[in-house]
Amino acid sequence: MSRPRSSEKRSAILEAAARVFVAEGLGAPTAGIARAAGVANGSFFTYFETKADLFNALYLELKGAMAAAAMRDFPEAADLREQFLHVWSNWMRWAVRNPDQRRALALLGVSDQITPASRAAGHQIMAGLAALMERCRANGPMAEAPFALVAAIMTALAEATMDFMVQDPNRAEAHCQVGFFALWRMLR
Repeated sequence: MSRPRSSEKRSAILEAAARVFVAEGLGAPTAGIARAAGVANGSFFTYFETKADLFNALYLELKGAMAAAAMRDFPEAADLREQFLHVWSNWMRWAVRNPDQRRALALLGVSDQITPASRAAGHQIMAGLAALMERCRANGPMAEAPFALVAAIMTALAEATMDFMVQDPNRAEAHCQVGFFALWRMLR
């Protein structure tokens, strides 16, 4: 008979995996992740049958956390620019406060272990953000560009902005504003 699963242990494994992957890469052994989570190596496999299962679960967990943070307190009644600035600022703050999660998500995003089903679920998690970006670019110079290209450019700009916010915390808010201004000019 299998042991009952604990949501706390599962969360501890996911949190430890993000830290370990950032420090050691995606090739880090599961034993090290289990040790960092404070669980037995055998317990690891109670929660995730394979390392690929862990990758996919962590990918979706991090996507969900990032999207929830970005959309927190969304100003429904505000104009489009204000809405997008709100989401952008929340996203930047989440990334600066959660550097391991940000880096782990970037690593997982390029992993061939993330299944098409997980990628589709990740896109679904981000659907609200994608819809907002579509509204922002609808009448601008990027209206006809493929959405994936626009999203990739936005992500590159976001990563650069996050890096500057982390490297220069005294000017983090100014860097956040500059990054948003560049993105807004591109879209509108």
